[in-house]
Amino acid sequence: MSGREDLQNLSLLGKAETRLPASPDEAKLEIFPNLRPGRRYWITLNCPEFSSLCPVTGQPDSARIVIRYIPGDVCVETKSLKFYLASFRNQPAFNEEIVNRILDDLVEIMMPQEIIVRGEFAPRGGIQLTTEATYPDSLAASS
Repeated sequence: MSGREDLQNLSLLGKAETRLPASPDEAKLEIFPNLRPGRRYWITLNCPEFSSLCPVTGQPDSARIVIRYIPGDVCVETKSLKFYLASFRNQPAFNEEIVNRILDDLVEIMMPQEIIVRGEFAPRGGIQLTTEATYPDSLAASS
């Protein structure tokens, strides 16, 4: 890893870790300093192979999760985000709850200026569901 001291606390990036966390509660989202905190710029993270479990049937749900945010003082580290999102694979939860949980967890660790989490779930029973959650909440009214 580079000699930057502000990156020394990252536990996954640059390591050969392959063991995925068993649940989102076990996963550790990591952050690093935003080197341009005074600039408003968007970061878009796209996870096209997200999976979770239906809490009623136990059947797998798949989705594309898109996270767009304007960082504040920190950014989320993408390897830790990958492990966090993969930890939902055995997590029984409704699609709406998953998207809101991801938003809440990212807001808690990053406090971004703005963030939108969108889950585009594969059709089940002939209906395709998309959920979008935003922070701050007032963004929803202006979208």
